[in-house]
This record gives sequence, structure tokens and C-alpha cells, in this order.
Amino acid sequence: MAKLSKKKAAAREAFAGKSNLAVEEALALVKANATAKFDETVEIAMNLGVDPRHADQMVRGVVTLPNGTGKDVRVAVFARGAKADEAKAAGAEVVGAEDLVESIQGGNIDFDRVIATPDMMPLVGRLGKILGPRNLMPNPKVGTVTMDVKSAVEAAKGGEVQFKAEKAGVVHAGVGKTSFDAEKLAQNIRAFVDAVNRAKPSGAKGTYLKKVSISSTMGPGVSLDLTSATQA
Repeated sequence: MAKLSKKKAAAREAFAGKSNLAVEEALALVKANATAKFDETVEIAMNLGVDPRHADQMVRGVVTLPNGTGKDVRVAVFARGAKADEAKAAGAEVVGAEDLVESIQGGNIDFDRVIATPDMMPLVGRLGKILGPRNLMPNPKVGTVTMDVKSAVEAAKGGEVQFKAEKAGVVHAGVGKTSFDAEKLAQNIRAFVDAVNRAKPSGAKGTYLKKVSISSTMGPGVSLDLTSATQA
């Protein structure tokens, strides 16, 4: 077994025995123990009482965090003509059609979000096996299949976060950086939790929100008091 570094050992000791903390208390702990040489992401994980294998229990949505994510989001857009020009003007890093399909098939996936105009979806469909597992496939339910390319690109770059329940019913996302002010991180966390709560599917039975935890990229996790995480 690999030996823990002094910093990781100290972090584990700081987190030992602590759980169900108020959001602000948990953030203080996470921020104090984020000792990596880069600005770590504050990550949230939500355990939900759903089985995403059933269509009526799938949890999926999008939320714009009030204080952004702190991440430089690279956007790829499938569009032609005026819509392609609109995407470039809005700040999309990669714009194309058949040429973009070929580039992605060749392994060039240097972007974090994919947007497409509706007429491009038959083309984009060829990339399902590549984009799907990476949660990059455009979807009208989260606003990434749209004619309003400008707004979609600006939203992607302005703090919009997509979420989707994985097989075990877990939703996770980045909700800011450890360099953020704790109050801003708390606002982002509560906005995210609220969005996932509002996305509760019709087929969800029993307890929907089971557990919420946060961590930094390299640090241990700690669970949040659910009342604190859901308060306005």
C-alpha cells in the first residue's frame, strides 16, 4: 500500500469523525485542507434514491451557478453558415460540420461542451459512441440542441453546469474553485442542490435526496447536513 504524504495524512486526520456538517463548516474544512499546487475544484456528489436504468427515474438537467464555476469552458458547435458565424462571434473555440465529425473521430476532443443546431443532429448522431460516454452529446432537454447558438455558447461559458445521474444514482459536478470566497461557494452549492431537487423524476420512490458530500479535487470528502444544503 502506498504511503500517504504528510499533507494527505493531515487532511485525513482533520476530516476524521466529521460528517453531516453545515455547508459553511464543511467548506471551511475543505478549503483549509486543499493544499495542491493548483487551484482545486470544489466537487459535489449527491446520492439519490433513483435507478437511472428506468426511464421514469432518470435525473438530468442544467443549472447556472450564481458565481460561475471558475473553469475556462471550451465549446464546440456543430453549425453551418450564419449560425456557424454566430457561434464563433459568441466565443466558441471549435465550429464545424463534417470536418468537425472527422476531427472528433480522429480523437480530437479538446472541448468541454458540445452544442448543435437541430439540422446538424443527424450528423452529430454518428458520434454517439464517442460523445455519449463523455456526457457531451447535445440534448434539447439541457439547451444544447438549439437555434439560439449565441445564448447557448454564452451560457456554457458563464457558469452553466449540466448534471446527469449515473448508474448508481449519483450526480456529481464541480461547483467552483477553492480560491472562491466561502459565501459564493455556499451559494453555488445550494443552487446546485436546488436544481437537482427540482429535477426529481416522476418514478422516484421513497427518499429522493439521500446524501450530499463535497470535497476538493485532491482532498477527502465530507457529508453535508441536508437541511443546511437545501436552505435558501
